[in-house]
Amino acid sequence: MAAFDLPRRLAAEFIGAAMLVATVVGSGVMATNLTRDIGLQLLGNTLPTGAILVVLITIFGPISGAHFNPAVSLVFMARGDLSRRDAALYTMAQVAGGLAGTLIAHVMFDLPVLQLSAKVRTGGPQWFAEGVATFGLVMTILAGLRFQKTAIPWLVGLYIMAAYWFTASTSFANPAVAIARSLTDTFSGIRPVDLPAFIVAQLAGAAVAMACCRWLLAPSEPAR
Repeated sequence: MAAFDLPRRLAAEFIGAAMLVATVVGSGVMATNLTRDIGLQLLGNTLPTGAILVVLITIFGPISGAHFNPAVSLVFMARGDLSRRDAALYTMAQVAGGLAGTLIAHVMFDLPVLQLSAKVRTGGPQWFAEGVATFGLVMTILAGLRFQKTAIPWLVGLYIMAAYWFTASTSFANPAVAIARSLTDTFSGIRPVDLPAFIVAQLAGAAVAMACCRWLLAPSEPAR
């Protein structure tokens, strides 16, 4: 596989994050337009998100690694797979892409382009849920890299689809996505004031997952 230079990698992270957030926000708007049933609305938000992750990781993974997530980039930096400079630039591209994705969704659905979310997402259970969601996501990625690299697009897409339903927070698991979702007052939004605790929980979950994987995925010494 040919190596891609930094501008192309950053472009892949930007475009991927934009398409991911446009899908999250856009499918949430579409779901609320089609039904008033909250369960069906969540399902209508879940399926497109999982599907687009499979697509985006498959096509952008060979270019940038398809992080689309500052928590993931920081984990790869801590593992020595990404330099500090590149991790910082990845994060900026991801956040910028996420913001662009929100604006794209608003334009597509003829909504006010600039919004602030009023949707309350706060409290210990939701913060803990974000830690759990991000822990599981990072575990899925690292274990997938260790054992089944070609399956990672499906593993991540399926994990996020599941985590939408088993976490109290509906599994943001991504600081860039959380920031982008604070600028949409739609189904998928989160109040800006609720962001800091979500992001801290996400980073904590990622750190715990990385520490756990360092032990869990290390080969055992052969018995003598």
